[in-house]
Amino acid sequence: MQDITRRGFVGLALSSAALTVGALAGCTPSTSQAGSAGSATSATAVASTDTLRVGVRGDVVGFGYLNERTGKYYGLEVDIAEELAKRLGYRDVAYTTVLPENRKELLLEGKIDALVACYSIADTRRENFDFSPAYYDDAVIAVVQNSSQITTIDDLKGATFGTMGGANAAPLLSIKLYEIGFSNGESVETNEDNSNALFDTWRLIQYPSYQELSDALEIGEVDAMVLDGAIAKTYMNDERSVLDGFTVDEVSYGVATQKGSALSPRVAETIQGMLDDGTIDALIDKWD
Repeated sequence: MQDITRRGFVGLALSSAALTVGALAGCTPSTSQAGSAGSATSATAVASTDTLRVGVRGDVVGFGYLNERTGKYYGLEVDIAEELAKRLGYRDVAYTTVLPENRKELLLEGKIDALVACYSIADTRRENFDFSPAYYDDAVIAVVQNSSQITTIDDLKGATFGTMGGANAAPLLSIKLYEIGFSNGESVETNEDNSNALFDTWRLIQYPSYQELSDALEIGEVDAMVLDGAIAKTYMNDERSVLDGFTVDEVSYGVATQKGSALSPRVAETIQGMLDDGTIDALIDKWD
């Protein structure tokens, strides 16, 4: 089994997504307020000037993980958010659990001040948000069950790929398969919300959660799940492998803020400072 490290993967860079694949309906976010981690509070509460409201993942071990029993968040991105808030002069951080299908709206609507949530920097996203310098480099990969005996991308002709609804994986996968001559890139049939789409040589199914995506791979509903390497780490086991020789795209995570906001340049400068002084490298080493 190919080993996954939290320092990311190296692969071929692709152009911006040109094929849009619809997302599935999402879940209601939960919120916690913390020092290093914290207790639950209202997602719609208006934060004081002493509190930085940050959207983080709650389901990605090592990046943003919510312990349901204690109500505490842990991970690299939680630590980055804590240090960011401290350097910006905030006394506290209020965390909101976000998912791919709701994070954009939460930031656009001002319910959070920043996203530190495995959110990859992309030109299409720059239309709505400002981004800090990248704090983590990763790649979108494919994971298969060892029992499937799938060892190359060519083994997946006629197969079903699974992704998380609302993430960039689906459009990036469509482009990649077209660019390598695997597919002509045209959908043959889709359902109403595009969560189930048939292409000439493959099928795409999108799921409302990474756990459901992982379960679908386990039971054979999909032949490969496509997702960020950082997120895949949570769902790897001895019965799964990263598909060798196939990288969908390189991605880099940055802190997203509202476009043109007064907070944006301060966040960018602070993250750059954390990169320059080795703080982020130290945090990556801590969670690697």
